Amino acid sequence: MKIRRRQFFHLSAGAALAIVAHGCSQSQAEAPQPSGTTNSATENPGKISIGFWPVASGLPLFVADKRGYFKDAGLDVEVVKFASPNQVAEALIAGRLQGTGNGVASGVLGLSEITSPGLFKIIAANPSNVDYKLDQVIVAKNSSIQSVADLKGKKFATGPGAQNLAIAEAILAAAGVTNPQVQQLEVRQHVAAIESGQIDAAYTLEPTGTVGEMKGITRTLENGVVSKYILGDPKAPWFGGSAVLSSKFIQQYPATTKTYIEAYRRAIEDIRNKPDEMRQYMVGYTAIEGDLVQKVPLVAYTMYDEFKPEDIGYFQKFFDFMTDTKVFTKSVDVASLLYKPA
Repeated sequence: MKIRRRQFFHLSAGAALAIVAHGCSQSQAEAPQPSGTTNSATENPGKISIGFWPVASGLPLFVADKRGYFKDAGLDVEVVKFASPNQVAEALIAGRLQGTGNGVASGVLGLSEITSPGLFKIIAANPSNVDYKLDQVIVAKNSSIQSVADLKGKKFATGPGAQNLAIAEAILAAAGVTNPQVQQLEVRQHVAAIESGQIDAAYTLEPTGTVGEMKGITRTLENGVVSKYILGDPKAPWFGGSAVLSSKFIQQYPATTKTYIEAYRRAIEDIRNKPDEMRQYMVGYTAIEGDLVQKVPLVAYTMYDEFKPEDIGYFQKFFDFMTDTKVFTKSVDVASLLYKPA
């Protein structure tokens, strides 16, 4: 499946992974609710805590928070920063969060579903590919390396964690690099490690490549490497991050859930229609600032009700890869994780 431009920027395209309704019996209208109401006099959720990882793909949450879309909808939403996707997932499992913003790794959320079955539903996901850039392999600016296949015998790094290691090894194997030796380094160290000669190349995530290029240290060897080497098509959508709500919250507050989702959708539509104007809302929520704000690539967003069968198929293919590489201890069904209004 090719990722269509309207799927990323038009009002019909979705913004983050969809929240799947879990056991809700109360039916509500799908249209956005008027400001200041949740369409239910009996629902009083109080403060709604939403965790985020401070990366560019979390933009919908930042826009909705900063532009007051949650307040407009009568919701008391608190956004909470965490140092890693793992910490966000742990807080969700512990019940300290009612949901997550986009950018929280889908693989980590999949692991949390295995740990606590029925934990959450996806309201939106953020796909990327060769055109909508997130994942990439970078090398030194003046390196003689011209393709991933040239990395045989080279010092290669990836971010920490089983998911990053599995992806990095799979990319190299698919390019014909046998017996790959991959070391794990924090993503923020990748550019410096290449500059010092500690490594020759890295599988990394934006804005690392853009930062390295702006500093004149690195260049991007390939973008969209997960789509190309794992999903089998450079244009295929890799749903690397997701926004979710807890199933418990959805069950207890079905009308509030719908109101929250429509406020979130409003932010996604802003990003699709006015991407350059919305970029400013990365500042303060992430370490991205200055000239980097306008240069870092933006990913796409797909709302729960915008997923097509091909999208679910590619999302499932990534989760099956996680199972095949033993990152997941059992298979996880993506379709069952998508939010479905009662």
